[in-house]
Amino acid sequence: MIKKVLPAILCATLCTSFNASADVYSDAVANPARSDKDKEVDTRRKPAQVMAFFEIKPGMKVLDVFAGGGYYSELLSYVVGKQGSVTLYNNEPWQKFVQQGVDNRLKDNRLPNVVLLVASPESLIERKEQYDAALFILGMHDIYYADVTNGWVAIDKAKFLNGIYQRLNKGAVFGVIDANAQAGANNEIIGEKLHRVDPQAMIKDITAAGFEFVGEADFLRRPTDDLTTSVFLPENRYNTDRSILKFRKP
Repeated sequence: MIKKVLPAILCATLCTSFNASADVYSDAVANPARSDKDKEVDTRRKPAQVMAFFEIKPGMKVLDVFAGGGYYSELLSYVVGKQGSVTLYNNEPWQKFVQQGVDNRLKDNRLPNVVLLVASPESLIERKEQYDAALFILGMHDIYYADVTNGWVAIDKAKFLNGIYQRLNKGAVFGVIDANAQAGANNEIIGEKLHRVDPQAMIKDITAAGFEFVGEADFLRRPTDDLTTSVFLPENRYNTDRSILKFRKP
């Protein structure tokens, strides 16, 4: 059973800490520079609540892990502002798949505080940059399997997660969201076929890298999701039962 963080007393603490800057999240979502395509999924993705829960603040340096086309990278760039920065990070297979989307998002220097990084997951541990927070949204299931036929090579998940740990400053939040699989699911199979993951496996692997598990939020839970179908089915697109897990570097 994943422990809850938001209810009761702790919810009051979080609400108090975020109320003073709550507008920065809603302002980011309402930014007129955002595309209609991004705005269409806001209701299902709830980005303002996600960024608040993961404690993203102006001036931060944020690592957006397996950022894909950069939906969150753009939102994060508005929240951290001119004094902060966002690294839109993809490995090479991901980048090849989303290249056009990333190019469109970053063209003409429209997000001047966003830097693109394309590197192998295992190489993060060797880099020198330090970040105040990292988000890994809808991508952690991809570290449990290999699909060589389609260009997705096996990832050393322990080294990858340790690399993220090394890149974060002390006290930094590592926020993870992914679509839930059934408890005890074989993540090597489910990750590839359904693009889901058992949340308990994520907690086990991330804490093994040194992170402290702080808890979870439940505003992306979907009780009607049976956890056994692909996230890419039209009816599942951003409508799956998703875990929102918060970790912290001690």
